[in-house]
Amino acid sequence: MKTGKKTKPFDVNALWALDRIGEPSLSPDGAQAAAGVTRYSMETNKAQSSLWLFSTLGGEPRRLTEAGEKDGNPQWSPRGDLIAFTAKREQAGQRDEESQLYVIPPDGGEARRIGQVPTGVESFKWFPDGRRIAFVSWVWPDRKAAAQGDALKDFKARKESAYVTDEALYRFWDHHIPMGRVPHLHVMDVDSGKARDLFEGSAWELSRAEPDANSFDIAPDGRRIAFAFDPGTEKTLDARYALAEIDVRTRRVQTLLQDGDWDFAAPRYSHGGAHLAFLASHQARGHNQPNRLAVLDQQGRWAVFSDDWDHEVSAPLRWTADDQSLLFAAEERGRRHLWQFALGDRLAEPIFEGGHVGSFTCAADLVVLNHDGVQFPPRLSVLGEDGLHRIEALNDERLAAHDFGRHEEVTVQGARGDDVQMWLIYPPGFDAKKKWPVMHVIHGGPHTAFGDSWHWRWNHQAFAAQGYVVACVNYHGSSSFGHSFLDSITGRWGDYELQDVEAGTDWLLKKSWVDRKRIVATGGSYGGYMVAWMNGHVKPGRYQAYVCHAGCYDWQAMYADDAYSWHRKELDAAYWDDPAKVAAQSPHAFARHFKTPTLVIHGALDYRVPDAQGLAYYNTLKSLGVLSRLVWFPDENHWVLKPRNSRLWYGEFFDWLARFAPARR
Repeated sequence: MKTGKKTKPFDVNALWALDRIGEPSLSPDGAQAAAGVTRYSMETNKAQSSLWLFSTLGGEPRRLTEAGEKDGNPQWSPRGDLIAFTAKREQAGQRDEESQLYVIPPDGGEARRIGQVPTGVESFKWFPDGRRIAFVSWVWPDRKAAAQGDALKDFKARKESAYVTDEALYRFWDHHIPMGRVPHLHVMDVDSGKARDLFEGSAWELSRAEPDANSFDIAPDGRRIAFAFDPGTEKTLDARYALAEIDVRTRRVQTLLQDGDWDFAAPRYSHGGAHLAFLASHQARGHNQPNRLAVLDQQGRWAVFSDDWDHEVSAPLRWTADDQSLLFAAEERGRRHLWQFALGDRLAEPIFEGGHVGSFTCAADLVVLNHDGVQFPPRLSVLGEDGLHRIEALNDERLAAHDFGRHEEVTVQGARGDDVQMWLIYPPGFDAKKKWPVMHVIHGGPHTAFGDSWHWRWNHQAFAAQGYVVACVNYHGSSSFGHSFLDSITGRWGDYELQDVEAGTDWLLKKSWVDRKRIVATGGSYGGYMVAWMNGHVKPGRYQAYVCHAGCYDWQAMYADDAYSWHRKELDAAYWDDPAKVAAQSPHAFARHFKTPTLVIHGALDYRVPDAQGLAYYNTLKSLGVLSRLVWFPDENHWVLKPRNSRLWYGEFFDWLARFAPARR
């Protein structure tokens, strides 16, 4: 964005100075949206989250809470008189050790803790009557509700530090599953603060992989709650879930839908209560089958409605007022739109085109969107009969101090002769008469996509501001280009993806403004796997340097991760059955060819790609005499989330590339 004023480069300090707006919740009358806003301090290395109100009718945003440090997840009550949120606070001389539920009137005043849940409150939803809230808490299943507080106290007081388990799923992302505990559904009375465990004394539980508010839904009459559950005796990360319904008064549970060929998720009642929409993935056809839109009626009949629509449907699902259509977000060619799917016609139409729709909420014929793009961080806008208009400008003044580079998408011919999308972000003031270095930024997943979106950790504008043309190839295996394209790499990882990245480089080398002696490749997670793969497969000298962040290096050793049950599906082999096939897709097997200087970055709390992967790669490079450098964070996970650590990350990243492909502005 050009302002006509003298501007400064957009860097990591500018990035962390921006407000980060969370998922919105819209008041029943559609007049106001509540959202959490997080502000970071580079000086203190901490964040503070508070609740804000944004008028959809005009007017300045208003900060609603200030006393807490991590006020989040605001949800309007159906009556519009209260906003519930989760927080850790001190109130009436009692400091919360676990996250608790609070409510606050929208016109301000003091927030009030409702009840005290010893094991804490995670995701939650209001009942339609506005008097109760359903929430998730991790409990000891063999203890009654009254004994949970003592159980937690005893656990925290224990002197032993070992984690002991016989479960298949025992850690997730960056934390261990609470030892001996499972996630139960509870109901809280807002006035009295009394809570009841709906699953107490039973074997029922929600997903152990961070169950969110999409994993359950409350019927319009408030008498039933539908939820997704793993029917297996041993819980796994790749389980095929079923749907059940619990009677809130009697706590009786009935299974609504269970089919071993399918995975079901994200139930959502229609306004009339006669139908339940949900996501359905036909896993018997393959582990990469997309989530489809499906509907169940009260007679137990169900159908998939989006089977002929080659897109993956994402939660949450929201019914339109007439119960004839559903709203949801879905990707398409590197963008993420908001769609309306008409059940009668089985037709999907975008009602808002990204960029990237991060989240949305709707009420009173209005939709409030949290959306972003390459040119701007997440912002809030309202979509109504009169079109789209923004309802906040929290970051505008800060952004105006910087020039951003333009972006475009191009098409190259990649593996199998297929068209492959590549996004380019140019440095501010780009002049095609000059020579420019190129930085490939290779996305992770592999089944995700880079596109017209804002990335807080791998920020394209921060990269481009250094003077690099940033290239992002959506290689075979990427999402948003149809199932065949996504599934094409199964059992042959590294092959098509490298052909696609190389096709992008070939396209760039034909441009007069590219300096062929200053081309680098960077990537995180699966993107880190790709740069390690390139180091063993691309002739040295084509790329001057690599950056491998949290990269997969050895697929046999990757069985130490939390998602190990997926490896044999993606690689189409287990290492104990066909070690040669697994090794053929593993960078470590091609170590003898490593020659290109590499910066290796990893976090010790990374359980998705354990840090031993990065350490093994770095140690191998050192053993081979390849120029290399290690940045290891003892307190970061798969992502670098602390402000100071992020600043160091960007500094090491740019310093490394400057040694081999300096960006001369």
